[in-house]
Amino acid sequence: MFENSINISWLFTMQSFIIYLIIINIITFLAMWIDKTKAKKGKWRISEGALFILALLGGSIGGIAGMYTFRHKTKKPRFKIGFPVILIIEIIIYFIYFV
Repeated sequence: MFENSINISWLFTMQSFIIYLIIINIITFLAMWIDKTKAKKGKWRISEGALFILALLGGSIGGIAGMYTFRHKTKKPRFKIGFPVILIIEIIIYFIYFV
């Protein structure tokens, strides 16, 4: 009955998880760069909520790297403390479930 079903077990491998983390961190890093560029030009900005969602989805390393690379949001305690706290929580969750 299930011989024609789609096999999605590849989606839940460690390799796919690492690829996902790389991609979400690149996206978050680029979002920080885009937001900084838009801020300089006085144009439409990426919301702080969207930046935090990207961090919560696993992009906190990219967010922190973007923050300090582009000197963006570094004076805001919400980001200066928030992104590292999210990263620490994500690391704890990883060790609880995968190690």
